[in-house]
Amino acid sequence: MGDQLSRDISALEGIDPGNDLVLMAELEDEITFVQNHKQKIALVLSAMRHFAEALRAEGIDVDYIHLEEESNTGSFSGELLRAIKRHQVGKVILTEPSEWRVLQMMKEFSSAHNIQVEIRNDSRFLCSREEFAHWAAGRKTIRMEHFYHWMRRQTGWLMKGSKPEGGKWNFDTMNRKKLPHNFEVPPRRQVKADETTKVVMKLVKERYSAHFGDLDNFAWAVTRREALACLRDFIERRLNYFGDYQDAMESGEHFIFHSTLSPYLNLGLLTPREVCLKVIQAYDQGKAPLHSVEGFLRQIIGWREYIRGFYWMHMPGYRETNYFSADRPLPSFYWTGKTELNCMRETIEATCRNAYAHHIQRLMITGNFALLSGINPVEVEEWYLIVYADAFEWVELPNTHSMALYADGGLLSSKPYAASGAYINRMSNYCATCVYNPKIMIGSMACPFNYLYWYFLMVNEELLKKNPRMGLTLRNLGRMDNENRKMIKEQAEDFLARLDSKY
Repeated sequence: MGDQLSRDISALEGIDPGNDLVLMAELEDEITFVQNHKQKIALVLSAMRHFAEALRAEGIDVDYIHLEEESNTGSFSGELLRAIKRHQVGKVILTEPSEWRVLQMMKEFSSAHNIQVEIRNDSRFLCSREEFAHWAAGRKTIRMEHFYHWMRRQTGWLMKGSKPEGGKWNFDTMNRKKLPHNFEVPPRRQVKADETTKVVMKLVKERYSAHFGDLDNFAWAVTRREALACLRDFIERRLNYFGDYQDAMESGEHFIFHSTLSPYLNLGLLTPREVCLKVIQAYDQGKAPLHSVEGFLRQIIGWREYIRGFYWMHMPGYRETNYFSADRPLPSFYWTGKTELNCMRETIEATCRNAYAHHIQRLMITGNFALLSGINPVEVEEWYLIVYADAFEWVELPNTHSMALYADGGLLSSKPYAASGAYINRMSNYCATCVYNPKIMIGSMACPFNYLYWYFLMVNEELLKKNPRMGLTLRNLGRMDNENRKMIKEQAEDFLARLDSKY
């Protein structure tokens, strides 16, 4: 499948080139399941075509179905059924799909068409679904930090015997620096489009012109060789400062010191194991500080592996939860970037140009705004799935539904990630050129994040009282006099009523 572009994928184990063949298909159903960003479509299709050629170079027979073929049914089941008849297939082998709906489709296919389908575990992850379920069994809560400690012990990475390297599990407090003025940031590594990628880009421009996003800035790696070069570039030029500035946001700096490796990990061009080992090697050689290496490792063996296990544990009913009963439509400026809020404009315009925004922009800008504004989780989640090159449901849904929107009521996060304009001002320079003032709570110059924050607390006060971590915040709300409450409520409701007409 399009996110299984790994030569050591379990489906290819033991392949016999004399008797076996590989089926790969570009599918309209998957491309338009949501209206994916043009760069995401181009990335997946080009990477698939390159991977097919790499297999053929080994002498492996690949039956590759191109999107433009008239006989292409556009669906997994349709193309699999055609291939079975075309090649008189006796058995189908696949690695478990990453998404619940596709796995159900494949399970149903076997019985519906009376053919043997062997679904193998996806061994590319460091923690299998079964291992995660075993770790989570009997726990009152399943928090990422606890899982991360367990994974460090399991792998032995950054460990001194039974103790963590440096005497601490987590150096998160060192990962929150604002980028200094005129601090030199290395440019993003540009991967030049080859002929295959150019053909794909032309196809996407012609066929999916109405989809979100720009294609002209496409610079993603589409082969394993190129992805490895991007990994080396990150380690040599960015890893050193990654830990310091991984939460920083800066106007015009869309990547800062982030690796931008997540699309390659999620497509299978890189494996989490090799990425982590290379980063740890840089630490062992004195080329990167511990807080940067630990912070990066936490994202991979902590957060990424945890999110995947969490997804499978709670599907399929998980997406239906809506703890705050949020029902406001997604504002149109999420698609256009046309808003007076500079932080939102910067993040959305960069997302349109690059199919990328880093985790704090996703969580504390676009996600925080959606949470405070009471936007329907279903619409927010579809937006995140559409706009990012690394977005596949298993990783997008928990991050958006739980982390950004707290729509599950605390299954994943211990409290909502709600914040006022003060946080955005502390971690970025966005506010300096915004028409609003992050230090003002009420009035025409007030940052909307400020009064929306307090309005969110007022509207959801009874639900939030159930969360012990919200005690201090709610006590501060309790000290607010009725006149201020009234003004905040009026301004927030006026703002929300005019989201698409003014903001």
